Amino acid sequence: MPVTILGIESSCDETSAAIIQDNKVLSNIIANQTVHQNYGGVVPELASRAHQKNIIPVVKQAIDNANIAKKDIDAIAYTKGPGLLGSLLVGGSFAKSLSIGLNIPLIEVHHMQAHILSHFIYDENKKKSGFPFLGVNISGGHTQILSCNDYFDMEIIGETLDDSIGEAFDKCGKILGLDYPAGPAIDKLSKKGIKNRFSFTIPKVDKLNFSFSGLKTNFKRFVISEYEKDPSFISNEINNLCASLQSTITEILYQKVEKAIQKTKLCDVVYGGGVSANSMIRDVFRSKMENVNHYFPKLEYTTDNAAMIAIVGYLKYKNKKFGRLDSSSDAKYKL
Repeated sequence: MPVTILGIESSCDETSAAIIQDNKVLSNIIANQTVHQNYGGVVPELASRAHQKNIIPVVKQAIDNANIAKKDIDAIAYTKGPGLLGSLLVGGSFAKSLSIGLNIPLIEVHHMQAHILSHFIYDENKKKSGFPFLGVNISGGHTQILSCNDYFDMEIIGETLDDSIGEAFDKCGKILGLDYPAGPAIDKLSKKGIKNRFSFTIPKVDKLNFSFSGLKTNFKRFVISEYEKDPSFISNEINNLCASLQSTITEILYQKVEKAIQKTKLCDVVYGGGVSANSMIRDVFRSKMENVNHYFPKLEYTTDNAAMIAIVGYLKYKNKKFGRLDSSSDAKYKL
């Protein structure tokens, strides 16, 4: 009999529920929160309130779209952390209540582990990597390089010392007057720009770690300085600014991933997180690195979604790795 898992994701500003049967996604519903666009970033209190409003209809739609009944669900997987505590508590409390009501197991999932393991969602058109491989998590909240020896044996070998790669996109985009999240807009505008029109800071950071705060500061100072000279600078150069910024961020990431490959001798690289949808990162990495296999997720699995939570739930269910009702949500949940 196939194993049916309900996945629930509520770590930040997307309320998502998915049904997976073994490793095949039957439904994956995501409710986005547009209210944060007015503030240029996620407001935690507003996010948790929106989750409370969305979670019941989102879970119902996921079950309906999968054409199953609640009694068919074998276990519930939910995001324990990391993330915004208020948002995590909404998803965790709902998952626990439903687990009690249906008398089925509860499974705790680490959000960043799920981004990497979304690679194992069934896709007949996509080749899968075996173990070991390098994992590269690039999102609005995290930038990590991991050595992945098994589904549940992952070690962080490099991470950001300050801002995440996604935050660098968003904060620089805000300087340019772009809506939150700015990454997709920068990606789109950069296609019309010259990537070496402007030069920005590439920090020197030890080992496999990252830093994006210096780039963010350099970009802000440059744009303000040019704007003071010419108020039409941003509007005239928006495409070139986006292309140059995106090229710099891509190069920072490229240098570290290349170094990680040389250090570990691993030639399979699995990517996860919202920034893995970036077209320049995908194009540059695939074209410049020889004898390396790059595995980027389908675009629908790059942003926060419950299908990635459900696939981890399925893998843990097979290994009898169940959670507890008295386990607390953890905003700084360690991998």
